[in-house]
Amino acid sequence: MQIHQQPAGWYAPLVLGTLVWICGFGTTARAAEGLWTLDNLPVAQIKAKYGFEPDAGWTERVMQSTVRLASGCSGAFVSADGLVLTNAHCVLDCARELSGGKRDVVNNGFVAHKRDQELACPSAEVNRLDAITDVTASINAATEGLEGRAFVEARNTQIADLESTCVGAESATVHCDVVELYNGGRYALYRYYRLRDVRLVFSPEYRAGFFGGDPDHFNFPRYTFDIGLLRAYENGKPASVAHHLKLNPAGAQPGELTMITGHPGDGERQLTVAQLLRMRDVDLTEYLAYYSEQRGLLWQYSRGSAEAARQAQADLAHAESHLKEFRGELDALLDPALLEQKRAQEEALRSAYKGTADNDPWIAIANAQRRYREIEAPYRLLEGRRGLYSRYFTIARHLVRAAEERAKPNAERLPEYQDASLPRLQQILFSTTPIYPDYEKTKLAWSLDTMRTQLGADDPVVKLVLARESPEVVSEHLVDGTQLGEVAVRQRLWAEGVEAIAKSKDPFIQLARAVDTISRDLRSRYESEVEAVEAHNAATIEQLRLAQFGTSAYPDATSTLRLSYGEVRGWIEKGQAVEPFTTLKEIFDRATGFDPFRLPDGWLAARTTLDLDTRFNFVTTNDVFGDNTSGPVINREAEVVGLAFDGNIHSLSGKFWFDEARSRSVAVHSAAIAEVLTKVYHAESLVQEMTHD
Repeated sequence: MQIHQQPAGWYAPLVLGTLVWICGFGTTARAAEGLWTLDNLPVAQIKAKYGFEPDAGWTERVMQSTVRLASGCSGAFVSADGLVLTNAHCVLDCARELSGGKRDVVNNGFVAHKRDQELACPSAEVNRLDAITDVTASINAATEGLEGRAFVEARNTQIADLESTCVGAESATVHCDVVELYNGGRYALYRYYRLRDVRLVFSPEYRAGFFGGDPDHFNFPRYTFDIGLLRAYENGKPASVAHHLKLNPAGAQPGELTMITGHPGDGERQLTVAQLLRMRDVDLTEYLAYYSEQRGLLWQYSRGSAEAARQAQADLAHAESHLKEFRGELDALLDPALLEQKRAQEEALRSAYKGTADNDPWIAIANAQRRYREIEAPYRLLEGRRGLYSRYFTIARHLVRAAEERAKPNAERLPEYQDASLPRLQQILFSTTPIYPDYEKTKLAWSLDTMRTQLGADDPVVKLVLARESPEVVSEHLVDGTQLGEVAVRQRLWAEGVEAIAKSKDPFIQLARAVDTISRDLRSRYESEVEAVEAHNAATIEQLRLAQFGTSAYPDATSTLRLSYGEVRGWIEKGQAVEPFTTLKEIFDRATGFDPFRLPDGWLAARTTLDLDTRFNFVTTNDVFGDNTSGPVINREAEVVGLAFDGNIHSLSGKFWFDEARSRSVAVHSAAIAEVLTKVYHAESLVQEMTHD
């Protein structure tokens, strides 16, 4: 492993219960705030607060034991034979891919008691981070003095070159990403080792892995067995890994130092006030409307039959999760205290700015938000595919664009079609995951109607897509006429490229071609007029932060490996103490026999054998926002004492600021992992494997 040190940027806001802004000015923060990159751990803060100093060996072990799944989830190697501990919701895609006909892995669960019983996941991939290299100077040199489209193209070209050089001839086993940190103030090249043969070892029944459903989501007390197990293979054998984390069956204790490693998605703590206002007034408002309608659509479809309910199950759960998440974020941005704090921080930083209004970065970013509002609806509906909600269309777009982009030099392609990204894209496109035509018709007809409603019946795009037909008729024609459900057809179109795409009579291919020029133009406008302006000027703001306040802080989350630290501790809710643990007894007390509080039969049968006093779920003060966490909870010995899977309701505002008083990460206790796997699923061999050095 190589970690090439890079200086961190400064991060101004720190919220401590009363939401008082405290500028660090080089001092140690009082709260365990931060999602830290592993090449810039807050060693001094951790040592001062907990008496623990992670050294280079500890950091290397943790870094190479924590993995990223291609879905975006996190996990950890928990044995020398490539066993990966992750969440149930992170193996759900594999369970869905393996379901169909008479086999329902999602609802019936799965456990491999022997290794020859482990099932290959068609589109899963495990990535291990091996190296971090600072490439800021290279990106800055390539983009110096450029703005708008020229800035985007120069940056993308340099990134493509860096990633391509990093991968070299090892695309089968290496993946590289250039990561923007500190809003463009820093860039880092992340080199991953790829493990593409991934097999399902354990997935609990849906009723256990998602017990409590939407009513319990983002709440605590909590009673969910949100764990899953995968195994990475190489050359047909379990992968031999140099580093792994051992499961500690005793689990986390009250007040104990806990660290969570994982790959949290994008945070928004360093956005300008103008960006936050756009998010509040445009993005979140639209998201809530979209997912509210989507939830109703999927709920109604699910009532058609047991099979329909199974097809829509995961999508419905995602819609419900998004609704709660976005409501919480909107509530945070409607809180006057948050915006007052952000304005105060912004004004303090602007006092150091010596330029003029003509090149003021905050004004430039504010102007970009106005331009975004002009194109937001068509951009979202076409380029974001909200108006073309179908897996068939997603496949068609990738085939159409990949054919055109692959004919270009690598550096001139859209990033998702550059050489470094193609192996993963092929794995997704050629997955044997079943597609259900009736389900696709329902989703597509609804989304086409949404596009017509939002853009208007006279909009050229609407006329192009619908002509004089109804959304239902167009949806039926498209789905009934397509052959993209067949993997062999997708493989042929990919292999034959531009000519085959041009000759294809498949209606989804024709639709993707018809709207592609318009969609690309919208994307180009967004990248040039919004994204490039934000990136260029955010980097300027970041340099002001660095110059004024130093480098001892963390960047916003970017779906890259981070570590947070905290401790096992409850909180006070409306004057009442919320204890940090729940027990196995409480899940049986909570079970009603009706979804989403219905336990699987195997759990009910095992009740008399279980130690019901076993700690089940627990909370920690580790920095988190929403459900944007999945990864091992470890102690100072780098032992797994839990598995993070959610945040409490107060964590939803964590996307914008940190509230140590009430925001909590929620995890499955390792004692429950060992107890339930042993006595409910009779998987003693897996427990032994995870607890073995």
